[in-house]
Amino acid sequence: MTEKLLGSIEAGGTKFVCGVGTDNLDIIEKVSFPTTTPEETMPLVFEFFKKYNLKAIGIGSFGPIDIQKESATYGHITSTPKIAWQNYDFVGAMKKKFDLPIAFTTDVNAAAYGEYVAGCGKDLSSCVYYTIGTGVGAGAIQDGRFIEGFSHPEMGHMIVRRHSDDQFKGCCPFHDDCLEGMAAGPAIEKRAGKKGQELSEEEPIWDIEAYYIAQAAYNTTLILSPDVIIFGGGVMKQRHMLAKVHQEFEKLINGYVKTPPLKEYIVIPELDDDPGTIGCLALAKKEIEFS
Repeated sequence: MTEKLLGSIEAGGTKFVCGVGTDNLDIIEKVSFPTTTPEETMPLVFEFFKKYNLKAIGIGSFGPIDIQKESATYGHITSTPKIAWQNYDFVGAMKKKFDLPIAFTTDVNAAAYGEYVAGCGKDLSSCVYYTIGTGVGAGAIQDGRFIEGFSHPEMGHMIVRRHSDDQFKGCCPFHDDCLEGMAAGPAIEKRAGKKGQELSEEEPIWDIEAYYIAQAAYNTTLILSPDVIIFGGGVMKQRHMLAKVHQEFEKLINGYVKTPPLKEYIVIPELDDDPGTIGCLALAKKEIEFS
């Protein structure tokens, strides 16, 4: 193939999703590899991209990561619980193999950007994207720019009010009662003794789950007032969850703030499983403009 393409790496805690696409953000090929160690996973990434004529690569990585370009550790995965990846120079490793412009951000920022340019956030000025899966993370965008400062947001670790029927102590090693510790997939599994996809829609645990997710929407509404809040990730593939979140959100907000209609305001991704890949392609395209 002679056409120069954009590369995408959605580096998640469970798997790496690599893809290539066009300037129109059409995905040409997408593959995934298990996230094991840099020594095992990265050679598969390099091999995948070697067969393409690339002009830029966008990376959305699990974190925490260093996003400050003036920092000595820019492009590194930093204090991740995944021991093998701690202090890994992700961008540096890619630059050694591919001397190209490389955009680097969090995996949830990348997904947020995908929805912003081609999904639920298209033609809006702002959006917030949460992934509720193995972990919980979020990215926020205002007028095409990520909302961040000394580092990227860690909204998945906001403290939430405990549900009155929930005796679970949480599974975050850093915080009691944070959103990730109470609402991520592993929290559901530890409470129920089975994975969420094995539970019926009638299980009371879903009401508890919706209560925590609605608190994330409530806090986001009062802090950022975005045009849309998008909840993705494996937990939100339970299609009955969205209505439950809407119900809990209405109770929490209690008429204090007038939001857009909830069916348009608190939504699931329009891009299904591709927000991260499309977001990385779009960030790669944007990186060329600034390189």
